[in-house]
Amino acid sequence: MQHLTTTPFGRRPVAAGLIARAAAHRQIADPIAVEKWSLFRDLTTARTSFDIGDRTLMVLNALLTFLPEKTLAADTQLVVFPSNRSLSERCHGMAESTLRRHLAALVEAGLIARHDSPNGKRYVRRGRGGQIAHAFGFDLTPLLHRAAEIIERADEARRIAAQTSLMRERISLMRRDALKLAEFGAAQGLPADWHELNAALEELTKHLRRKLSLEKLSQIEARLVDILADIRNVLEPKTEEMSDCDSQTERHHQSSKKENLESEQVEPDRNVTSLAKPKLSKEKPALPLTVVLQACPDILAYCDGKPTNWRDLISAATFVRGMMGIDHTAWEEAMRSMGPEAAATTLACILQRFDQIRNPGGYLRSLSAKAAGGSFSPAPMVMSLINASNKTAA
Repeated sequence: MQHLTTTPFGRRPVAAGLIARAAAHRQIADPIAVEKWSLFRDLTTARTSFDIGDRTLMVLNALLTFLPEKTLAADTQLVVFPSNRSLSERCHGMAESTLRRHLAALVEAGLIARHDSPNGKRYVRRGRGGQIAHAFGFDLTPLLHRAAEIIERADEARRIAAQTSLMRERISLMRRDALKLAEFGAAQGLPADWHELNAALEELTKHLRRKLSLEKLSQIEARLVDILADIRNVLEPKTEEMSDCDSQTERHHQSSKKENLESEQVEPDRNVTSLAKPKLSKEKPALPLTVVLQACPDILAYCDGKPTNWRDLISAATFVRGMMGIDHTAWEEAMRSMGPEAAATTLACILQRFDQIRNPGGYLRSLSAKAAGGSFSPAPMVMSLINASNKTAA
């Protein structure tokens, strides 16, 4: 039976951690057998929790290549004995001093152990049949003993990475909404300190350029929630009033003649679409509302709940068009030439592909001109979006 040493050769002293790790390894009666490269990938994922870097992992990878077996098991030979030159070659020419430093880091992390010979050299003694009788070098048994811990930490690291990715995605969307809503509010001249809000968003953006923990990201998300709430408190009560004022301003005129207010009957303005109760066209829409919402889910973020009828969709489109840079006259022109339902459908499609359209207002005007000539329907746009969504899902 081979005796595995726990004390180092030469002047290297015995450390308390070395004794503790050796005792802990002896208490593991029957460690699980694992595939070495699968375990190495898990260790790469969990490397920060073991306080090792990529260069240290490169050295461990080289050590594993000297082990003929693909599986780490208690009944296999787990001592490898490469020379410094051979190890350096498999580490792509790493300097010997650097190699020694990373080997020491692996020992310190408790992932390998030194099994030194009486003279400190690495070598192997074989029996008559060529089998290994005694091997002196680096013992990979600690890696096997900590396999369950490595796998558990890797799973935790993957879970945290997935949570971080989702949180960063949410933060990115919230930041985009806050920037565009603030830009809209400032353009409309609404009373708020837009400069301070933009400065706060810029400061958050600077933080997001760094790699942050979940705790820090949670703090940024909470701050963005507060900023969005402040912006919407300014915008939402004013939206309907602003739309009505825009319509009235567009129709205002002055007359040099005196008007007879008692005898004159006021004609209703049929060209103004009300936000509260938008007028619907008499013709039945070409597409069901559910199909439009399936193709254009981005519009739902600007609705008070999921739209149950065309009037809800038209109100949401009327609200969001200003944030998209579409002026009131372009929207009114689209409503007249296409009909309210088709105009709302078209605007929802433009919003869905907002990042691909350079000038949404000009694009809507060109579609309105085609609709006036009877050569445009939003149905192909809707079906194109559905087909693209299905291909992405597949």
